[in-house]
Amino acid sequence: MKRKGCSILFINDLKEVLLFLRDNKKSIPYPNMWDVPGGHVEANESPHECIVREMEEEMGIQLVEFLLFAVVELDDRVEYVYWKEENLDIKGIDLTEGQCLRWFSREDARKTKLAYGFNDIVEDFFEKAPFLTLP
Repeated sequence: MKRKGCSILFINDLKEVLLFLRDNKKSIPYPNMWDVPGGHVEANESPHECIVREMEEEMGIQLVEFLLFAVVELDDRVEYVYWKEENLDIKGIDLTEGQCLRWFSREDARKTKLAYGFNDIVEDFFEKAPFLTLP
């Protein structure tokens, strides 16, 4: 059985997505690469609970009112991708993992190799984003 991951695509009013630069440690997968915020689903935890926990632990964000964008089967995992419209002030976020946060336009994201194979997921999100609305 494949492991489960969860991630969230924050999109701001400028239609940019929030990515974070992973720590530059040889001991972690994809060191010093841009990535989508998220993490691994723990035993006895739902993907929904996981993304809430991860955002609290890693970014100090109390995540509410977010939606599931897609469930994607990848070679190494099943990824639950959530999304939320949010104009986060990234200067005020104190990361506990990663080096920094940055907003990426669709073009910027296309030009950047993302960790864990997220390029296709982010592109799919930008393709469908104009049709997504929160209730």
